[in-house]
Amino acid sequence: MTVPAFGLGTFRLKGQVVIDSVKNALDLGYRVIDTAQIYDNEADVGQAITESGVARDELYITSKIWVSHFAKDALIPSLKDSLKKLRTNHLDLTLIHWPSPNNEVPVAEFMGALLEAKRQGLTKEIGVSNFTIALMKEAIAAVGAENIATNQIELHPYLQNRKVVEFAQSHGIHITSYMTLAYGEVLKDPVIVEIAERHNATAAQVTLAWAMQLGYSVIPSSTKRANLESNLKAQTLKLSDDDMAQIAALDRGHRLTNPSSVAPQWDK
Repeated sequence: MTVPAFGLGTFRLKGQVVIDSVKNALDLGYRVIDTAQIYDNEADVGQAITESGVARDELYITSKIWVSHFAKDALIPSLKDSLKKLRTNHLDLTLIHWPSPNNEVPVAEFMGALLEAKRQGLTKEIGVSNFTIALMKEAIAAVGAENIATNQIELHPYLQNRKVVEFAQSHGIHITSYMTLAYGEVLKDPVIVEIAERHNATAAQVTLAWAMQLGYSVIPSSTKRANLESNLKAQTLKLSDDDMAQIAALDRGHRLTNPSSVAPQWDK
């Protein structure tokens, strides 16, 4: 199983806002939904999916285990709790959301527990998020690269994370880009705006297409149906080599997500 290229993110969306976003997305044809325990919206996402009437076997649902549930006797029970909230008997992909703060729970312990969850059929695939090269090496040592479906990382034109990408891809680990639009910052970038005008597209479509053309998965979120519909069109937008080179040149190491409580020592 490969991680789908395009899906819906739900970070920072709760209550009726996330219910409406997910239901609109599913109505428009989205079939990939990304959530997390710490988002505190799994029950809302589960409600939206149920009310949408879309069959479970048409969907690809991802959630992420929070750091307080990493101990081997806590991880699987927390995943089962997520399944109840999401109203499903399995996830398609379960990720370790952030590294364990101060290595309180060793990588081998939580990756081993996550692999056991896969063996029990609670999740079809497992992976990591916000992992550096050093942490990926530990995860590979623990469960094998073949059992790590993706590393979900902050990745956008202003933070292209090339060292992490290169290491992951060299070991067959897929990259999922989150915050691909950099909280909207790149949508005002003159280079991206000009490329969008040439293609009669939006800046968001160009940025999402850029990431997918590099082989990454993207999970943009939106509360507006029109934007959800517009983002879908990124899947058919083809950028030229020159377009791709212009966006490649925008990298400036501009990191937006760096929570002091869980962030590792990032690769430079």
